[in-house]
Amino acid sequence: MKRNPEVEAWFAAKKLPTEKLVRRVREILLSADPRISDYIKYGSLILGFEGDLVSFVQVQKKNVNLMFNNGAKIPGRFPHLEGSGPNARFMRFDDMATIDARAPELTRIAKAWCDLKSR
Repeated sequence: MKRNPEVEAWFAAKKLPTEKLVRRVREILLSADPRISDYIKYGSLILGFEGDLVSFVQVQKKNVNLMFNNGAKIPGRFPHLEGSGPNARFMRFDDMATIDARAPELTRIAKAWCDLKSR
């Protein structure tokens, strides 16, 4: 997996209680499609391609909270995306087992986003 020095510096500064979990989710998303990259924007860890796909939010909590900024526009059916508004969708993880169980869904989300943005 590619290492982004800016992201590594963010991890070092934040000292997250969920760092292992955040790193695992990040690894899954980065591995899903080579077009996905990670970066820091507005002080948050974000992954995207041709626009922001997902932000790690409320990072100091004891669970991992993802905000898919334009989640409503991602084509496909993703049963663990929460929300009904016109834009954002959310996904939350409490432990590594849940992350690993949802890895295929996260992969499908990332691929669908990249395909959508490549049109």
